[in-house]
Amino acid sequence: MHVERFVFSPIAVNSYILSDESGECAVIDCGCYDEAEFATLENYIESSGLKPVLLLNTHCHLDHIFGNGMFLKRYGLKTRACREEEANRNNSINHAMLYGLEMEPPPDIGEYVGDGEELSFGNTTLEAIFVPGHSPGSISWYCREQGVLFTGDALFQGGIGRTDLPGGDYDQLIGNIKNRLLTLPPDTLIYPGHGDSTTVEREVRENPWLI
Repeated sequence: MHVERFVFSPIAVNSYILSDESGECAVIDCGCYDEAEFATLENYIESSGLKPVLLLNTHCHLDHIFGNGMFLKRYGLKTRACREEEANRNNSINHAMLYGLEMEPPPDIGEYVGDGEELSFGNTTLEAIFVPGHSPGSISWYCREQGVLFTGDALFQGGIGRTDLPGGDYDQLIGNIKNRLLTLPPDTLIYPGHGDSTTVEREVRENPWLI
């Protein structure tokens, strides 16, 4: 599996395109803020000869769903996310105003995803790991075969997601990180929603929030 990272929007969110030898791809957290940023994503997909078959969200805070409407319009795919993220999706326009930003009403969540559910593109399978705490319906997407984990805003390199937003819960987040994410193999490669990649081993050893 190949992972391509793009950093979009004034909030600098990581958007990932996952592809394999089949030519199919999945997009995690389409954070394109405007048409120019979406063109960057689209150009990569088209120039690489990829066929998008999955649009996934780790959660539905505004920066992670900026591009969902554009993606739906271009590729006809609605996002997959947790039911508990409907409040964040519905409130995203108001949240954008707090940042001095604008956004169109985001499209509905196409299908709800539950804990442990598996979704596939090409020859690659992703497993949903439910890790609420940063937001009520946060999901980390795990590719067990490749040893790769997409944590959204639950876990960062040397940090954790903020818990002062509506639906956040610090103790819940810490418990889920320790019990559901850091129990994965130490060499698991972590791709977070913001910032650089890391590993489970590094976060167990060095993350000051988790020691």
